[in-house]
Amino acid sequence: MTFPFNAYVLAFTGAFLVTLLTLPLWRAWCERHGLLDDPGHRKIHHKPVPLAGGLAVFSGMAVVVLGALVFVKLQLLNPEAVDKLSYGLGRRAPELAAILLGALAMLLLGWWDDRHELKPAVKFAGQCLIALAVAAAGIRVTLFVPSLVFSYLVTVLWILTVTNALNFNDNMNGLCGGLGVVAAGWMAFHSAREGQYLVASVALLVLGSLLGFLPFNFPRASVFLGDAGSHLVGFLLAVLAILPHFYSARQPDLNRWAVLSPLLILAVPLADLASVVWIRTRHRRPFWIGDTNHFSHRLVRAGLTRLQAVLVLWLAAALAGAVTLVF
Repeated sequence: MTFPFNAYVLAFTGAFLVTLLTLPLWRAWCERHGLLDDPGHRKIHHKPVPLAGGLAVFSGMAVVVLGALVFVKLQLLNPEAVDKLSYGLGRRAPELAAILLGALAMLLLGWWDDRHELKPAVKFAGQCLIALAVAAAGIRVTLFVPSLVFSYLVTVLWILTVTNALNFNDNMNGLCGGLGVVAAGWMAFHSAREGQYLVASVALLVLGSLLGFLPFNFPRASVFLGDAGSHLVGFLLAVLAILPHFYSARQPDLNRWAVLSPLLILAVPLADLASVVWIRTRHRRPFWIGDTNHFSHRLVRAGLTRLQAVLVLWLAAALAGAVTLVF
């Protein structure tokens, strides 16, 4: 029996609407409290822009999750949905709590960085602690290697890599959010197709929240994600890629290589990260110091407008994700 489709619709539309409706409120809050991205070096905007995106995206997810818990408790959904959600929430409660708390921690770490420009070592240490906590909660990469130490190391490395890859790609209007939409969409598709309804629901929450944010950020931006938002998006995509929905032990001969799907779904931000780190290292510059050598910047130098560059990278991400259909 398949998972009720209306629960997926509620997850997506709920996250979309909450984000869309709360974003103006968060924008006003950021303006009132001075959480703004001021114009400066390597920045194309000419007046301060509120860093409200991450707060709104997290609100979209958190409100819907809390609402789902109330719906299940009061049995306001149909019996099949209540039964499956109750089972899934009970069985995977520690992992779900780790996802939400980890997302909140990444949001706060990025918010603190937006506010006070943390030293790279401090920010990296914070990311490591959050990744370790998620791994300790049972959300870990295994890659068929029966070693707990290996699993912890790879999990922490993966979360750090994806989080910083999306953070690096927050350099043009709509780029980070759009890449997040594409990745979350592919992850929701695969997990729903394989009957991983809880993973699909989380992916749809991410998808809906990001789509609720994008109208305020693309093509013109009245708000930015900021480090708070880009950290949040990267963390959520990293965790969604770890959750077991790409490989099924019931069909090992057919889809064992599907564990590579996250690399394809996140190919654009990961390739961009590898590229700029290589360029900065080759020129003996610290890899954490920003520059204009990202894919988006190079496309603009090649003659595209910023809008066109972002659309090209969205399309490239969608096509890379489509390759996972082979698996």
